[in-house]
Amino acid sequence: MHVQFWKNKKVFLTGHTGFKGSWLALWLTSLGAKVTGYALAPATQPSLFELAQIESCLNASVIADIRDLASLKKAVQDAQPDIIFHLAAQPLVRYSYTNPVETYETNVMGTVHVLEAMRASSTAKVLVNVTTDKCYENKEWHLGYKETDPMGGYDPYSSSKGCAELVTSAYRASYFNPNNCGLHGKSIASARAGNVIGGGDWALDRLIPDIITAFQQHKKPIIRYPHAIRPWQHVLEPLSGYMRLAEKCWNAHGDYAEAWNFGPRDEDCVSVEWIANKLSQLWGNGAAWEDAAPESLHEAHILKLDISKAKTRLDWQPQWNLTQALVATVEWYQGWINNSDTQALTLQQIKSYTHHLEKAYA
Repeated sequence: MHVQFWKNKKVFLTGHTGFKGSWLALWLTSLGAKVTGYALAPATQPSLFELAQIESCLNASVIADIRDLASLKKAVQDAQPDIIFHLAAQPLVRYSYTNPVETYETNVMGTVHVLEAMRASSTAKVLVNVTTDKCYENKEWHLGYKETDPMGGYDPYSSSKGCAELVTSAYRASYFNPNNCGLHGKSIASARAGNVIGGGDWALDRLIPDIITAFQQHKKPIIRYPHAIRPWQHVLEPLSGYMRLAEKCWNAHGDYAEAWNFGPRDEDCVSVEWIANKLSQLWGNGAAWEDAAPESLHEAHILKLDISKAKTRLDWQPQWNLTQALVATVEWYQGWINNSDTQALTLQQIKSYTHHLEKAYA
């Protein structure tokens, strides 16, 4: 990334009260960007948004729903952004089984609304729509999915994210065609990350928060699907990719207006069991876990991403291996437990990650 690029850039960020959104908001504002956030109130207590006092860093924080098109369009109009990052979503697989209508309304029509707000904006030049690795039609193979592989989704969450990708592709072709970028001046890209981990996540039914919460209470976490393989990565990895992609879209007149994977190296696609064992070791104090009884809800067994396109064309690649990512995650939660300044702790990890970036691209 080019630090000076973000200074005084006006950024509109949906989902700024969430886990990834809070990290991104803090990183962008630390680079001098003027960020307007748009999201529902934090979904968890505690939340990174409140603990790290993210609102104090923003130009504006709009607490509203992306399902409200009029409200969203007005917020974008008021913010006059240069760049839009769309992270707001219903992000949980298991929740989607019991709340499918809300999941589709938020993830599909919410994306339509963001694209409509982009279409109505006279200032926004770049939109990065963040979806998920689960948008692909999962064939349970050991190869990483490429951006050209078909969309799918067994469960409502995964399906809704596949739909969001199709919506983005249709809007790009219909209204923001890269071949006509000189006329409309807008670049629309989508980004698909892996299983993101890091400090400040307290979402229900998510592996790392469930394990950390149990360890904090001196309990053994109950682990579902210990043999499932996922593309694990620290939250700062895909965020660096999103920002890198936005920079490229800004400067390249439509050349990067397409879909992109931002996942870990292949050797960091490991089993849930491996993660649970490593976290137990890093946490110390005799931490351990136990296996849960089999469940009826379907979850994919193997999921990997092919990141060769981002490595080749964006010159982006992961900086922290999985052990480094887990060490940073444990350090964050243990720092929070010991009453460290949460904003300072988060910024310090951003600084440490940025140092790795600077060394890699020196």
